[in-house]
Amino acid sequence: MSYLQALYETYENSKDEVGKVIAKPMKDGKFVEYMLLPISHTTQTAHIEVTLNLAGDFIRADVIDKVSTILPFTEESGSRAGKKFAPHVLHDKLMYIAGDYCQYTGEDDKAEAFHKYIEQLRNWCESPYAHPHITAVYHYVKQGKVIADLINEGVLYADNNRLLKKWTNTEEEKPKIFSVLTGDQESAFVRFAIHEPEQHIPPLWRNEEVFNAYIDYYNTKLKDKDICYVSGKIVPMIERHPNKLRNSGDKAKLISANDGTGYTYRGRFKDSLQAANISYDVSQKAHNALKWLIERQGKQIDGRVFLVWGSKYVDMLPATDDLFEQDFDLEEALEETSIEEEHVQTREALARKYRHLLVGVQKDMSFEQLADEKVYVLTLDAATPGRMAVLYYRDFQIWEYFKRLREWHRATSWRQVRKKENNWVEFYGSPSFYTIAYAAFGPRPNDKVVKGVMERLLPCVLDGRNIPLDIIRSAIVRASNPQFYEQNWEWEQVLTVACALVRNHFKKEGWQVALNTETTDRDYLFGRLLAVADVLERSALGKDEKRATNALRYLNMFQSNPLRTWSTIQRNLQPYQMKLREKGIRYSILIDEIAMKFEYEDFNNKPLSGKYLLGYYSQRQDLYTKTEDKEGEDQS
Repeated sequence: MSYLQALYETYENSKDEVGKVIAKPMKDGKFVEYMLLPISHTTQTAHIEVTLNLAGDFIRADVIDKVSTILPFTEESGSRAGKKFAPHVLHDKLMYIAGDYCQYTGEDDKAEAFHKYIEQLRNWCESPYAHPHITAVYHYVKQGKVIADLINEGVLYADNNRLLKKWTNTEEEKPKIFSVLTGDQESAFVRFAIHEPEQHIPPLWRNEEVFNAYIDYYNTKLKDKDICYVSGKIVPMIERHPNKLRNSGDKAKLISANDGTGYTYRGRFKDSLQAANISYDVSQKAHNALKWLIERQGKQIDGRVFLVWGSKYVDMLPATDDLFEQDFDLEEALEETSIEEEHVQTREALARKYRHLLVGVQKDMSFEQLADEKVYVLTLDAATPGRMAVLYYRDFQIWEYFKRLREWHRATSWRQVRKKENNWVEFYGSPSFYTIAYAAFGPRPNDKVVKGVMERLLPCVLDGRNIPLDIIRSAIVRASNPQFYEQNWEWEQVLTVACALVRNHFKKEGWQVALNTETTDRDYLFGRLLAVADVLERSALGKDEKRATNALRYLNMFQSNPLRTWSTIQRNLQPYQMKLREKGIRYSILIDEIAMKFEYEDFNNKPLSGKYLLGYYSQRQDLYTKTEDKEGEDQS
């Protein structure tokens, strides 16, 4: 239950955000709105908006584009399923809000739905917590003519007093209602709005007065009290907990025990409440905080949610990201920071990035507050359509969290290449989880593969576990096969990711991007030989010739049979050495120098580990850098 406690405290610490609508920009240029929901409220996708005046008279109706609507609900309506009628309190489906539903559908067995809805709404309107906008809706719906008004308004369509199942008239344009609905017209969800000329009336689904009126009203309905396992208080309890955590159509629940015949809880507990006795207040606030955090900053891949947040400072760097994808004002960070050296090392650019992150936190919190700040990491996925599973949960003191991120990035950093605003940018850092998944199982793995890789890598970052060998091996195999890729940049990216993973795997050996000219490690040396051969042939071919060098063509064979393949590559180098003349001689001398570093018994045909990629990359980078420097000197 510790994650519920964390979510509950997050809600309490974020009360100023309750009811505030935030527009989140999406990649397609559109915006998605979300808010930290007040308790006793949920969200639902609405298809029709009915506008009334304060007297409850019908004004107009419109079909709307599948927008999320906030609405009051009950414990029963929040988990309704099957044939049991459990209406929401205000906005709902036609079956509940339309007294003439049976007349236009012939489904007489659903008449009880409207009766329950209107009785529930009447009870609220007759209570001390009534609100004039809600009373207006009640006066309208009790007339029992909602569908008739919608038909007259041209929102719904009927034939012989029956709602059409689908639009079959090919000579006329299909009405909008048939485009926004995935099912029949009967499945439409209706929300209400109040309008009065020359009055500013907020929408019912964003009206804080209405929110608070319903919360006060519904609290009077909560009677059964018991001890809450999260708060430890004797407070009103509930058995049915909210769903719709990942989106408005999500049916999976975190807490559910409706299996009275199986072994969900039986065998260890007499009833479900003994297993998880959660109060209404804690359940509502924890679930609403979770929805808000997922919409605000969660990463969703194929239904799996990866979430990181702080107890007081909600914004927190996700462990799944490449740190250098973030935007930083480094000059500002260096001027304003005063964070102690024991927490942040300042010797590298990587450490300065963390320094700036912590400064961002410090702007909103003092060091005294930071001492108590916690960072929570949560991974969720639906085990079944109705069950949500917590796959991973950890909490850290903020300094420990940043320390583990720093250790991961320092151990897994390599020179990376990324396309940013149509320009290729080189940077030194660790690849993101996405990039690792693409490199190991790509170039275009499906979402199930990506989310699986992310789930397995998360404990490597936060718990210090070793990167799974199959991920490393797969990246090495793909880096050893350039022919897999249509574009050279794709292979280059895979190569750098493979180097980053190999470096992490052999982190105790301290490999760096900079060329190590002193090591006698055979795998690294073989990689250096391959790089010299690659650069030599590429130099002889010239910039206009795009075909792969022999070194790259034989790369896969070289990894499994290095000595035999090297003999083949070296024979093929002779005409290129002759073409380059003096420059070719320099390359030949370098090959001899590298070969001299081998121990006699190491110059064999044993397959190479991933360290050969480190040697290949660093030697190639060193040669190209020296060439560029020499060209620059010649030009000057």
